[in-house]
Amino acid sequence: MEFTEALRAAAAAAGIALSEAQLAAFTRYYELLIAWNEKMNLTAITAPEDVAVKHIIDSLAAYDAALFGGAPTVIDVGTGAGFPGLPLKIFAPSIRLTLMDSLGKRVRFLETVVSELCLTDVACIHARAEEAARDQAHRERYDLAVSRAVARLPVLLEYTLPFVKRGGNLLALKGRQYEDEAREAGRALKLLGGAIEEMRPVHLPGLDDVRAVISVRKERPTPRAYPRKAGTPAKKPL
Repeated sequence: MEFTEALRAAAAAAGIALSEAQLAAFTRYYELLIAWNEKMNLTAITAPEDVAVKHIIDSLAAYDAALFGGAPTVIDVGTGAGFPGLPLKIFAPSIRLTLMDSLGKRVRFLETVVSELCLTDVACIHARAEEAARDQAHRERYDLAVSRAVARLPVLLEYTLPFVKRGGNLLALKGRQYEDEAREAGRALKLLGGAIEEMRPVHLPGLDDVRAVISVRKERPTPRAYPRKAGTPAKKPL
């Protein structure tokens, strides 16, 4: 099935309304993803139906009108091939988006997509989260952080919460172990200034796996000791 029609069908099944312009933008994104994937490892998921559901619709599951209304500042930490940040930008163009990844080649791909789709208010940054979060240009500057398939929640919190303003939110897209991860994250939440606000189950069209979006509210500033130096959060989770 051609990608545009696969996405149109998946969006309808998920109850997501996409305009023709958005469908065209997602289709061009898909074409660039497949072309670049031939020379570098961006994704193991390449079939049109699978990209439509497992990348695009899955990314859009993070959308919450109450959080994305207006023009919030959003950072996608460990964005990889741009998920979930770029689909959210195409769907909610008013957001001011920062895409951050530790691999320069992926950042060049993201810059190409942003240019080809003529997206505005998007910054593509080559950096490790542990280092960028200590930069005053980024620390506690964002209304929202989003992240997908980066790390288990206790580790992810240390990567992401330092970027979020007090009163802002982290939206973590998680798989079947999301409840276990939430239980593991109690100490990290307390140390980093966050609290789980909601765990919203997600059903993707045609799939029977378990997914959820965990929303974490930033209640207090993150202590200066966090994040710890590069590599430490993953080796020694809080």
